[in-house]
Amino acid sequence: MDLTGRSAIVTGGAGGLGAATVRHLAGLGVGVAVFDRDGDRAQELAKELGDAVVGVAGDTTEDADVEAAIEAARSVGTLSIVANIAGGATGGGRTLAKDGTPMDKAIFVDTMAMNAFGTFNVTRLAAAAMAGNEPDDHGQRGVVVNTASIAGIEGQAGQIAYGAAKAAILGMSLPLARDLAPVGIRVCAIAPGTMGTPIMLSAPDALKQRLEADIQFPKRMGRPEEFALLVESIVRNPYLNGENIRLDGALRFPPK
Repeated sequence: MDLTGRSAIVTGGAGGLGAATVRHLAGLGVGVAVFDRDGDRAQELAKELGDAVVGVAGDTTEDADVEAAIEAARSVGTLSIVANIAGGATGGGRTLAKDGTPMDKAIFVDTMAMNAFGTFNVTRLAAAAMAGNEPDDHGQRGVVVNTASIAGIEGQAGQIAYGAAKAAILGMSLPLARDLAPVGIRVCAIAPGTMGTPIMLSAPDALKQRLEADIQFPKRMGRPEEFALLVESIVRNPYLNGENIRLDGALRFPPK
């Protein structure tokens, strides 16, 4: 996709992977709506990057907030890119604790909402907006890049909620690509491994060494800039569609 005159929504845009993606897209001349629950951080990043970047506070599961992000993106270009990076977990734990207590259902429901439902909600509303774009030479009107995790493929013990939520995002890729093909919108997902976000880099050295132990090469955590580079690659390559792409240095999670 030719990026001239385009704009993007980056959900979770004030976080580690999100902010790196915002910076990268802005550096390519793309207008960006930084959509994040932390409105202050979103505004700070927008102010740093200039008039073509706007901060929007909101929740991906709330339609009115998503519509505000769509309008903000349209104010700085033709909305053609959605990078769904918002997510996380409200807690972990096993299905049954050591004492036999079942996991709190709310943890599972909330984690599914902030990942799977939030991703779908932004995609459906943004796709409706992008469907009105003029198609390019490839017939493209937009690109959606979702964020899963290798936990959605080989979730560890204690990751039942997070693993299920990220597996749901991986499971959306092909049906979304098929659903949106008639309007020229491509959909792919990135499944990162252990990424060196500010939160991860602030962990104790012993924990970081354990997390890096099974990474094959490069023998380090992934860099947020490498995630952003893959977002760009997906956006630029018109034949990438319906794919789930690992970004993990050949890491395979052990059972626990």
